[in-house]
Amino acid sequence: METNEFKVFAGAKGEALAQRVCDELGCQLGKLHIDRFSDGEFCTYFEESVRGQSVYLVQSTCPTSDNLMELLLMIDAAKRASAYKVIAVIPYFGWARQDRKDKPRVSIGAKLVANMLQVAGADRVITVDLHADQIQGFFDIPVDHVYGMNVLAPYIANLNLKKLIVASPDIGGSKRASNYAKKLHGLTNREVPMVICYKNRPDFNKVSEIRVLGDVYGKDVVIVDDIADTAGTLCKAAEVMMASGAKSVRAVVTHGVLSGNAIANIQASPLEELVCTDSIPKDEIDFPKLHIASLARPIAQTILAIQNHTSVSEANVK
Repeated sequence: METNEFKVFAGAKGEALAQRVCDELGCQLGKLHIDRFSDGEFCTYFEESVRGQSVYLVQSTCPTSDNLMELLLMIDAAKRASAYKVIAVIPYFGWARQDRKDKPRVSIGAKLVANMLQVAGADRVITVDLHADQIQGFFDIPVDHVYGMNVLAPYIANLNLKKLIVASPDIGGSKRASNYAKKLHGLTNREVPMVICYKNRPDFNKVSEIRVLGDVYGKDVVIVDDIADTAGTLCKAAEVMMASGAKSVRAVVTHGVLSGNAIANIQASPLEELVCTDSIPKDEIDFPKLHIASLARPIAQTILAIQNHTSVSEANVK
């Protein structure tokens, strides 16, 4: 198809991934400029015409506040420049953990962000592994949900682990772990069992106890999750797995937030490696246990499916 039907631009937290997406699409990354004032205020503007174009704006919202505001300004600028459609490509959707009222007098941050994106003028959203699937229902515009499993599972399958078993670090992640087990079964032609951890969390980013529900003795355990923030849960789960007789433990997560002492925690843990995607830039983060799998291809396939009016779900199972 003609690449002049759409253009891809990137914010500060999306430039590296956006360039890889453009490489997959065979197009040039659009020119966008961000002016910053001494007090921290900033403004964005396009250095080329977007009139009549479908504009894809790649930006992860982590760290959250400035990058979200940058994305909102990019959307507004594109609408005011007479773009035909504005599609926000948000590999990591910040505030997704605030998807419900789990205690009195709290905000629902994910719904607020959904409202802000729509008010700014987004016509569509592409995102990856939302913390909760129901967040798609917070939008009144189409939301295309890309699955990180499609780039992470093949990496695990290629390790040829003889006694592979998938683990969920908590009960809430059991559906995700089940999907990984099915995907790995299809890739390896071997049954892949699943175990679940019971987690007691007294406060944010704190885990007091983890218990394994299932047998991991002599197994090569792969813990799957959507987010690694401080990595406390993953490291604690790895310790419990090894104490239960596991042969090896590694973690696979879509979004490597890696805040606070996360890297030190992972390096000191029994985890053999942490495998995550490039939904959050890792240009300044590098340590021996880290392996990155790129989301460029599935995002590019999603863009082409939207442009060609074909099935997005079929594009993301290739």
